[in-house]
Amino acid sequence: LIKSCKEGADRAKNIIQDLKSFSRMEEASITDVDVPHEIDTTLNILHNKIKNKAEVHKEYMENPPKIEAFGGQLNQVFMNILDNAVGAIKERGDIWIRINEDKSKKNLLIEIEDNGVGMDEETLRKVFNPFFTTKPVGQGTGLGLSITYKIIKNHQGDIRVESQPNLGTKFII
Repeated sequence: LIKSCKEGADRAKNIIQDLKSFSRMEEASITDVDVPHEIDTTLNILHNKIKNKAEVHKEYMENPPKIEAFGGQLNQVFMNILDNAVGAIKERGDIWIRINEDKSKKNLLIEIEDNGVGMDEETLRKVFNPFFTTKPVGQGTGLGLSITYKIIKNHQGDIRVESQPNLGTKFII
């Protein structure tokens, strides 16, 4: 009984630490951000949503450079894209997360790809528009990707999306 209580307390402690790290409530300035660590924190928060739906494949470059950013805002970007990826997978699928260096621009290149339902051309044109959603009424606000787009642009970054119906979607940041 005591062992079970200790394990529960440890789980609760880890969840609280991940949520604190994710929200970055104490951070109101730009800092050096370890992108793989932030993505892993987001994956920990989404663990229960992902575990029975998708296998996550992480392909991180060795020793990626830290980037100057608002960590909490980047976590929101990762949360929005990964949550949508899980939602796009109907039964069981895969999510790939790749981190590489774009040497031509001296930037970090982050790709999040799923093999879910994908999007048609019309949906792709609207995907970053505020209040646009493909989710049923009451299940989505249509703000997640609009906010994601704004955060990336405010960090002097670029974001684009590639998708095909029934083949999946890839976000490239």
